[in-house]
Amino acid sequence: MLKIKSYVKVKSIAEAYELNQKKSACVLGGMIWLKMGNRNVSTAIDLSGLGLDTIQEREEEFYIGCMTSLRDLETNAALQEYTQGAIRESLRHIVGVQFRNCATVGGSVFGRYGFSDVLTMFLAMDTWVELHEAGRIPLAEFAGQKKDRDILEAVIVKKNPLKAVYLSQRNSETDFPVLTCAASLSGDRAKTVIGARPGRAMIVEDTRGILQGFGEMSRREKAEAAGEFSKFAAGNVPLGSNMRASLEYRKLLAEVLTRRAWESLGGIGK
Repeated sequence: MLKIKSYVKVKSIAEAYELNQKKSACVLGGMIWLKMGNRNVSTAIDLSGLGLDTIQEREEEFYIGCMTSLRDLETNAALQEYTQGAIRESLRHIVGVQFRNCATVGGSVFGRYGFSDVLTMFLAMDTWVELHEAGRIPLAEFAGQKKDRDILEAVIVKKNPLKAVYLSQRNSETDFPVLTCAASLSGDRAKTVIGARPGRAMIVEDTRGILQGFGEMSRREKAEAAGEFSKFAAGNVPLGSNMRASLEYRKLLAEVLTRRAWESLGGIGK
C-alpha cells in the first residue's frame, strides 16, 4: 500500500527540487507504477501546475514537457510525421488508452525501466533530457546513470533528418515486451537500440562499421548488411532470462528484430 504523509502541488521547479532532496520525498508523475508498490512517502510532489504537459515543435527540436502523457505523445501529428509512425508503434501496445492518458513521458524516462518501450524509442533519436540541476545532457548518458534527486523537466528531440523503425515482441498484446528494437538512420549515422533485455535499453555500437554508408548501398548490399549486423547485435548485446523469456529466446529475437528493422529502413523485404 502507498502511504503519503503530505502532498504539495508545487509552484516552481525550484520548489520541487528543494522538496525532493529528502530521500522519503517523491515526485508523483502519473502515479501509474508508484501506486502499485508498498511505500511510505513523506512528501508527494505534484508538478501538474507548472505547464509541463505540452509538446512544443520548435525550429530545431521538439520540446516535450515531463508531464506530457504517453497518449499525447502517441497522437502528436508532427512527431508521427518526423518518425514515420515509429513513436506511435512504440506506444500503442502499452496496456491501453486509459493507461497512456495517465502515464507521463517524464516518469517513463526518469524511471529508466528495463521494459520501457519509451526509452528504447527515444534512444534511437538525437534525444536530450533537461534536468533542473544538471541542465541538458544526452539521453544515452542519462540512461546509464544511477537515479538521483534531480528533477526531469523535459525531453528534447533534435530535428535532424531521420528514418526510424520500431519493433517489439510480446507474449500478449498489452503485456510488457519480451524484447524491443529501434533502428534509425540520420545522415551517415546508423543507430540500433535493444531494450527489455531484460535490462535497460542500450545502443548497439557498430564497432565493425557494418552499416556504414547504409543509405547509399544497393538493395543486395543492404540485405547483406542487415543480416550481418543482426548477427553481430545478437552476439554483442548483454541479454538475460526472466519470467517472460529465456536468454536463448531473447538472443534469437535480437537477431530477428534487428534484421527486420534494418530491412525495413532499407526498403527491402516488403
